[in-house]
Amino acid sequence: MAQPIPLSRSGGAARARHAKAMLLPLPRQVADDLALRVHLSLDILRRGLGGITDAQTLTQIMLLTGFLAESDFGTVTGEELSAADRAVAAVFDVGRLTDKWHLDDAGFMLFARIATSYDRQLRSAPLWVVTDASERLDRFIAGVPDQTPMRKQA
Repeated sequence: MAQPIPLSRSGGAARARHAKAMLLPLPRQVADDLALRVHLSLDILRRGLGGITDAQTLTQIMLLTGFLAESDFGTVTGEELSAADRAVAAVFDVGRLTDKWHLDDAGFMLFARIATSYDRQLRSAPLWVVTDASERLDRFIAGVPDQTPMRKQA
């Protein structure tokens, strides 16, 4: 009769599994769920049926995409992010005054590119990179100064 393989009950095995998981991209279902939320917000704002939550979602994704690109995952440029920032600021300005939350065609096209980049980032970046970017976003929202060191450009 075969003997069962003893499973380690130590914290070391759990830490090792966690460390390995941090090197892998997000599970496909998690990445799909995150991406779907972005695409729904983008579409609803394009149709003029959105709200402040949808505009906040686009703002957060714009920032996350930029943070992930700074970690060498993605190709979004500073110019694209600046243009996206101006586009979403206009959505907030008009939305707060009129309660009509709408993203114009140019803003839609820009955020569609950002959402596509975000999709790719979620499917390729290791979990530790996504976690770091998410924590950086949390600090940004909380108003905590960014402590991320600047990378030298080659």
